[in-house]
Amino acid sequence: MRWVALTAVAPVAWGTNYFVTHEFLPADRPLYGAALRALPAGLVLLALRRRRPRGAWWWRSAVLGLLNMSVFFVLVYAASQLLPTSVAATVMAVSPLTMILIAWPLVSERPRTAHLACAAIGLAGVCLMLLTGTEGVSVPGVLASAAAMLVSSFGHILAKRWSAGADVLASTAWQLTAGGLFLLPVAAAVEGPPPALSTSTLLAFGYVALVATALAFTAWFTGLRHLPAGTVGLIGLLNPVTGVLLGTAVAGETVTVQQLCGLVLVLAGVVLGQPRRGGRRDSSQVRPRPASDRYRGADRSPGRRDTGAGDRL
Repeated sequence: MRWVALTAVAPVAWGTNYFVTHEFLPADRPLYGAALRALPAGLVLLALRRRRPRGAWWWRSAVLGLLNMSVFFVLVYAASQLLPTSVAATVMAVSPLTMILIAWPLVSERPRTAHLACAAIGLAGVCLMLLTGTEGVSVPGVLASAAAMLVSSFGHILAKRWSAGADVLASTAWQLTAGGLFLLPVAAAVEGPPPALSTSTLLAFGYVALVATALAFTAWFTGLRHLPAGTVGLIGLLNPVTGVLLGTAVAGETVTVQQLCGLVLVLAGVVLGQPRRGGRRDSSQVRPRPASDRYRGADRSPGRRDTGAGDRL
């Protein structure tokens, strides 16, 4: 359950990101907005964990940075400008089902009936909580939000597949750094000089980069390392819940009975989909290790003397 609690930090931080971005960040600079979110976060994590990628992690960092940071951040920025927050959050709420289905071929986690049922319950709760039928819908905005959901779901499961044996903090740092470096030249070519930043904008970017990005993605990828993809996806439903509660607490919005019912459904889907204390581990997470792997870490260089069973283990 401690991994569940740690993973929940990510969607809660992302839920606050909608409000901060909408209120304090420039709306007409999505590329610079995404770059200034990713690159500072990556550099801060690199300062905390000074470790260079090795071997395949050079190109893996580039691929994951492009998917999880560059493309995803720009699409989310565009969707938030074209759609009401409620519609964008509802489209993103399909992510748990998408992650469950993508995890089957990529990481051999078969869809569990409980996860599918809880994801459906949570999605119904999000629709009940956010969709009122009174807000206009932009087709390009829906396409951008759906593309962001698909790209992030695939990128997160790909990170889970490649994360075995990798340091979570270092791999997250290099993903963010690579994503920011991809975005900077594109932003300069498309949007021109960087925008002028006021004190409030700088503080907002600091919060988005450090809390909603560096801390959130580290917690999220740590959860993917230790929990089934279906469980992590369900925890992501706390994102729209945070948005509604933040709007009530900060913006003075009124919560209706319909929203309360939807909130209860979302929380029920999240809670029912979590691992039970003392229960059996998910069979997809337990795989017998071949005998040839037992000594994978042993040094077999010529001239090295085998000092016994303890050394081999």
